[in-house]
Amino acid sequence: MDNGEPLSKMERGTLVTIDLKRDGVEDLTDHFHHLPCCIKSTGPASVSHYFKPKPTGIEVDGLPLQEAYFRGRKLDGTTILLPNEYRGFVLGKKSQDEKNSSTASYSGNSNSWEMKATFQNITYWNHDCLPSQNDDFMRAFHWLTIAKALHTPVTPEDLASTSSTL
Repeated sequence: MDNGEPLSKMERGTLVTIDLKRDGVEDLTDHFHHLPCCIKSTGPASVSHYFKPKPTGIEVDGLPLQEAYFRGRKLDGTTILLPNEYRGFVLGKKSQDEKNSSTASYSGNSNSWEMKATFQNITYWNHDCLPSQNDDFMRAFHWLTIAKALHTPVTPEDLASTSSTL
């Protein structure tokens, strides 16, 4: 559309940068939780004082269960490892001062993020059923295998061996 009108914000796009090269970030492995609720607070909280997960000694679908209580509601959870090739990141927006001190130029239209912490496992919680391999959260990890298969280059040998078996 070249009719002389200015482009909308979506048409212009937005520059987004993510800085994953920070030293000394916090490692949240064994402390990263996915809760089945929305917490409308951004301030500090002494979570470890009140939220105390405990192993139950029970396994369901090969998943070791934990239990905890949050605001009086019982939660059942399990900890899963991220696949070897993956690592979790907690991102936070860079402050305006950090943006100005970096070498990249930023327009008022850009978003700049930085790594605040990393994690290698995540504990997810259900409040109405026991965790299982059929949970949406667990099934989302199947897409990692599919994505790898889709993006792995196919060699001529792969094509030859596939066509000979057909």
